[in-house]
Amino acid sequence: MQQDRILVTGAYGFLGKAVCDDLISNGFTDVIPLAGKSKWDLTKQKQVDYLLSEFRPDYVVHLAARVGGIGANKDNPGLFMYENLAMGVNLIESCRKYGKLKRFVMVGTVCEYPKFTPVPFNEDDLWNGYPEETNAPYGIAKKTLMELLIAYNKQYNFNSVNLVPVNMYGPYDNFDPKSSHVIPALILKIQEAIDGNKDSVVCWGTGDASREFLYVYDCAQAIRLSIDNEQLGADPINVGTGQEIKISDLIHLLCDLMGYKGKIEWDTSKPDGQPRRCLDISRSKRLLGYEPQINLEDGLKKTLEWWYDFRNRV
Repeated sequence: MQQDRILVTGAYGFLGKAVCDDLISNGFTDVIPLAGKSKWDLTKQKQVDYLLSEFRPDYVVHLAARVGGIGANKDNPGLFMYENLAMGVNLIESCRKYGKLKRFVMVGTVCEYPKFTPVPFNEDDLWNGYPEETNAPYGIAKKTLMELLIAYNKQYNFNSVNLVPVNMYGPYDNFDPKSSHVIPALILKIQEAIDGNKDSVVCWGTGDASREFLYVYDCAQAIRLSIDNEQLGADPINVGTGQEIKISDLIHLLCDLMGYKGKIEWDTSKPDGQPRRCLDISRSKRLLGYEPQINLEDGLKKTLEWWYDFRNRV
């Protein structure tokens, strides 16, 4: 397996960097990190066909995605749905026609789950309701790709894995305030308050919503474990920690780690998003032998260490 060629889309993104690092550090010697859209546009079928003939991979790990936080999802529903559908459909169909692929690894999103899903989220509940409205287009696009792989497995015996990770964080996360997810967005807010000697920080929502957060290298571990595991099929597999935290508790933890002593105020005119998120990870433990290694506080410390270093260099 270590001599097989693994093509990783979205390899220069947040998760992609961690996946490539993890594969190489675990002895996979032929990892092809696919450049971004300026080099290969996965929304164009002909370009996808060409890149497969050019690189001739044995495995494809599909990470490329158009993503963002609540604000970005709310402002770009059509773009997020179209680009994620187009990239995934083109890549899956080209890989099917290519005919020499040993496995396609699809990485989805917790946004695929219905807005009101019993906690912890079980894979059998994925279709039992409509996703949370602000990120529904993104979640539905990813869930459609999941079902496409299941259908291709039934009709063409196309070998694939569907991983459904929870919210991730860690080094190389997106710290753009216009599109960042919750942890980098909160770090930026707190740092702005520290730099400006502000006595309070204003956060979106009520703080009552809960989230589960997965350190990015733990997700990379699960992806590596799924690549050549022969007992896996196309059915979805949750990847997370199985632990949740209220957003209000998260921001207080970040304030403690960053040394901020001001007040937290809540802008309740802004959405909370999905009320709760916490995954049942028993299937990934059983089938992958997966076990998360980094707890939230330690992961946040590692993320802050990276971010402080990055901030001082730019």
